[in-house]
Amino acid sequence: MHLSELTHPNQLHGLSILQLEQIARQIREKHLQTVAASGGHLGPGLGVVELTLALYQTLDLDRDKVIWDVGHQAYPHKLITGRYNHFHTLRQKDGIAGYLKRCESKFDHFGAGHASTSISAGLGMALARDLKGENFKVVSVIGDGALTGGMALEAINHAGHLPKTNLLVVLNDNEMSISPNVGAIPRYLNKMRLSPPMQFLTDNLEEQFKHIPFVGETFSPEMERLKEGMKRLAVPKVGAVFEELGFTYMGPVDGHNLEELIATFKQAHKIPGPVLLHVATTKGKGYAIAEKDQVGYHAQNPFNLATGKAVPSSKPKPPSYSKVFAHTLIKIAEDNPKVVGITAAMATGTGLDKLQAKLPKQYIDVGIAEQHAVTLAAGMACEGMRPVVAIYSTFAQRAYDQVVHDICIQNLPVFFCLDRAGIVGADGPTHQGMYDIASLRCLPNMVLMAPKDEAELQRMVATGINYTAGPITMRYPRGNGYGVPLLEEGWEDLPIGKGELLRHGDDVLLIGYGSMVQPAMQVAEILSEHGIEATVINARFVKPLDTELIAPLAKRIGRVVTLEEGCTMSGFGSAVMEALMDLNVVVPVMRIGVPDILVEHATAEQSMAELGLTPPQIAERVRMSLSPQLSAVSS
Repeated sequence: MHLSELTHPNQLHGLSILQLEQIARQIREKHLQTVAASGGHLGPGLGVVELTLALYQTLDLDRDKVIWDVGHQAYPHKLITGRYNHFHTLRQKDGIAGYLKRCESKFDHFGAGHASTSISAGLGMALARDLKGENFKVVSVIGDGALTGGMALEAINHAGHLPKTNLLVVLNDNEMSISPNVGAIPRYLNKMRLSPPMQFLTDNLEEQFKHIPFVGETFSPEMERLKEGMKRLAVPKVGAVFEELGFTYMGPVDGHNLEELIATFKQAHKIPGPVLLHVATTKGKGYAIAEKDQVGYHAQNPFNLATGKAVPSSKPKPPSYSKVFAHTLIKIAEDNPKVVGITAAMATGTGLDKLQAKLPKQYIDVGIAEQHAVTLAAGMACEGMRPVVAIYSTFAQRAYDQVVHDICIQNLPVFFCLDRAGIVGADGPTHQGMYDIASLRCLPNMVLMAPKDEAELQRMVATGINYTAGPITMRYPRGNGYGVPLLEEGWEDLPIGKGELLRHGDDVLLIGYGSMVQPAMQVAEILSEHGIEATVINARFVKPLDTELIAPLAKRIGRVVTLEEGCTMSGFGSAVMEALMDLNVVVPVMRIGVPDILVEHATAEQSMAELGLTPPQIAERVRMSLSPQLSAVSS
């Protein structure tokens, strides 16, 4: 059977090991060809090919449920659930999503883009199954990196308290999240990887018991307890934590040995109650370059499959916002030992890996644990340190209570740097940075700012570190800057709550925030070609808002347009409207931003165009809205 013939995972039933190995090779070939051509996640999926095939051969996917944590490890799952012929559209507009989506396939039992959710979701399905009197298997597949997330540990704690609820947790242990895992839990798992399989020891022990006179084939309750005690004496460390938490621990199992995996999965399905099966895999398996550089090949832009090198850009690009942020932070941290960069398993993405290399004592990676990262920063701020929490906008959502309870209520000087704020492109709805403005501007004591370009970002980094009156947040977009000149040092702090007047005009007031300031300038140029002259303000701050600059101009010009790369509900435009109303400046305000919809995966440019957020589209919308008013004025 060829991979292209697989339209239902149940077609794997009855296939020989040799046939499964052939399909495994075909999955890796298709996976590599697709990601090399269009980009996407690489290492995670390559590492779970055999795990996926073995698991699905032991399940009935018309009934049973499999919940994949994060989703980027589920590319093999997609290829054997009817999406082979469309897999070349991966992460492209209207194509196959890079993560799991319930609306994409009946086999995507739970959508996921953020880590550590699978055990909770799986347990919920298992409890619902039992309450409804139904009978099917539930399997949660979680990576070892995601196991550092508090939510996963909360779910394990709950599941272990339910001995009659059947749930299989498959721990895909490749010693990595995006970067190498950190913390005590990964260290413990690493010890377990190097230990003999616990189930083998258990079975061997049971065989020895059967040879004891008067014991025979059946065990009394007392002998069962003795067996369990002997097992713990024989293997005092391997799996003991999970066993004490109420799980039956099995493993570690070779995650690339199909025969061993299938036999172990079959055995695991027969064990009542919560079971944790520890599977040791290699991230990037089957592609030597990815196996060697597991961080770099976690995900890739289009690359040459033979060399592993990225396809070169047609022209040089300015440095990314993340790179400028990291460079500026390092320069400041070199002169200020109180500055500490904190990341939640996103060192490479945020640029903090460069801080780690340069100033390792001023760098902290807490693992996939955003809540802990924020409260850790709060504790450091209490002791006079200058914590800088670099985190993606979408992941900041996971620590909202800590921002409120531990930071804002205590008015602690923590500097949040929200990378990937706005439209992120191919990662889709789970990763769009849409909600930080709306969710944070309502919090007392919080200051919010966003730079118009990479040079202003440098000044905001300095401003955020030097601001000690309370918490402060800077948001900035994914991708490259504009190529404006940058300073190597000597960045001046920005006055808090003060915007910048960029252009004068009497017909309309355009107020841009962050990444929409330069588009606002382009809109003004287009409008000028149609005889409409615009004043343009770079807001810089949404909180506090520069009402001293905005209100008089709004009152004089009488027509206001706000531009933001985020949700319009409760966003920057709403802040401007509220401020003007509070000052009794009653003028029409048009809010340009992302409406109340989910932004699906596509290139950032395609998403902006579909949302009507390109400068020509905005200019046309503004021009159409102003035409009747301007005609009335001229007459």
